[in-house]
Amino acid sequence: MRHLILFLSFIFATNAFADSPQITDIKANSSTNGWRFDVTILHPDTGWDDYADGWRVELSDGSILGTRELLHPHVNEQPFTRSLSSVAIPEGTTTVYLRARDNVGGWAEETTAYKLP
Repeated sequence: MRHLILFLSFIFATNAFADSPQITDIKANSSTNGWRFDVTILHPDTGWDDYADGWRVELSDGSILGTRELLHPHVNEQPFTRSLSSVAIPEGTTTVYLRARDNVGGWAEETTAYKLP
């Protein structure tokens, strides 16, 4: 029984660290200097050992158009919104994809599609 409890504790602890950051909201607008993205992220930041540390804007082929690095945990600020300006979007692009990252799991496998206004 003791081994089962230890095993389950390990599984639950591992799953806690496996939580990818979730993009919960995106706003974007265009200007003469390119696009500005305001992205809201939800992640169970625990401090410097596990926190959402970035997000990026991509095309459907995976080309990276811009990256926003996050330099500190947001333990008491969930969800939180950060911006990235001057993102150059190729002419004719109607949809971009956003991907978040944390310092434990790296870049999330899933992307969030965003249809440009």
